[in-house]
Amino acid sequence: MATDVSLQAALDRIFRRARHGIRPGLERIAALCARLGDPQHAFAVVHVAGTNGKGSVCAMIESVLRAAGLRTGLYTSPHLLRFHERIRVDGRPIGDGELAALIGEIEPLADAVGAERGETVTFFEIATALAFAHFRRAAVQVGVIETGMGGRWDATNVVEPAVSAIVEVGMDHAEYLGPTIEAIAGEKAGIVKPGRPAVCGATDAGARAVIAAAARAAGAPLIRAEEAVTVARRGRAGFAEPVSIETAGGRRLGRVLLPLPGDHQLRNLAVAVATIEAFEAAAGVTLPDAALREGLAAVEWPGRLQRLASNPTVLLDAAHNPAGAAALAQALRRIAGPRRVFLVAGLLADKDAAGFAAPLAPVTRACWTVPVAGSERSRDAASLAAEFAAAGLPAKATDLVTALAEARAAATEAGGVVCVAGSLFLAAEAIERYGEGRLFEAGGRNA
Repeated sequence: MATDVSLQAALDRIFRRARHGIRPGLERIAALCARLGDPQHAFAVVHVAGTNGKGSVCAMIESVLRAAGLRTGLYTSPHLLRFHERIRVDGRPIGDGELAALIGEIEPLADAVGAERGETVTFFEIATALAFAHFRRAAVQVGVIETGMGGRWDATNVVEPAVSAIVEVGMDHAEYLGPTIEAIAGEKAGIVKPGRPAVCGATDAGARAVIAAAARAAGAPLIRAEEAVTVARRGRAGFAEPVSIETAGGRRLGRVLLPLPGDHQLRNLAVAVATIEAFEAAAGVTLPDAALREGLAAVEWPGRLQRLASNPTVLLDAAHNPAGAAALAQALRRIAGPRRVFLVAGLLADKDAAGFAAPLAPVTRACWTVPVAGSERSRDAASLAAEFAAAGLPAKATDLVTALAEARAAATEAGGVVCVAGSLFLAAEAIERYGEGRLFEAGGRNA
């Protein structure tokens, strides 16, 4: 869908602002929200942080809450095709008219806050304020809010959540969040609020210890997802995962179909269900089991092992760091088998290329590296191919069109699958080339 020219100009203006401003971002966003009448307090909040999986967890939780009849808001980042995707009410992206009106209201307020403080209110801070204001106007009952890169200093951390959740923690954005897993976990754990339940889905022992310490310091009940929820596979059903779910609270769901494949999504599912039950207790509501079954079966999260084409199968995944690549490799091994994957990859310059390539090497028959369109931070395809080769994954440097054509031909001959991975920017380009621009429109579903 085309965007109005005047709206696009307004979006371009906010895109040109500073992208990151971790400290003291909370003071800026708090001042901006205060000028708007603190819209973030107009609805209940589920707040989700993590290195990998937080978007999927948010999508699962929102889909279940909506299936239960609650009016939901979902704020995620970044977007794939259009900014509108970041801000959704009852599954529908914000419309052009609502977005244009809110930018017109918020942009001058952001400029005023910046002038007062002698600082620039960042793009993400404005986007977050837009989401909160839209949710209030739309009379949202529950907002499911995904953090940006961190937690403690993240613009979203002005909310007072009914429950917080921290999904997997891994090495990413180290230049902003710290050089170790423990340091990064400390930033993520900054969303834990005094007395409010916190769900932990991290598997790294150091990260878990940091999150547990943060919960103790805040007097926040800590719920460990793997102890609160048991998820077991119930056979196979193509790209969907038939599972059974049992919780420590006594909930037993029989066969549930989750349209997001991969072992990592089963771990994400446990976090989502644990968070839903914590929200039920905190909010004093009971969601019907049918809402969990229906909401999980209907969940959509494009760009996560999304099937773009068949004959041969072409998959798209947004994995872009070592932990994401390891999860992707595990899923591809289950879907395609060893040495039957034809990988097309592109990474941004700040990503760990060797750490990304290493877990994918054992499942990959051939690899092509490509530049990432749409980002000035794209890593050169040739240098990426060299780094991949040093990590045990020989690759050919080319462009996306050539790579897709050659990979599809090779996969057809070998009976394998093509996987495009490494960046959300690359995911967006692949989606556009496969004509899937409708997938975020009302009623659109993954292939």
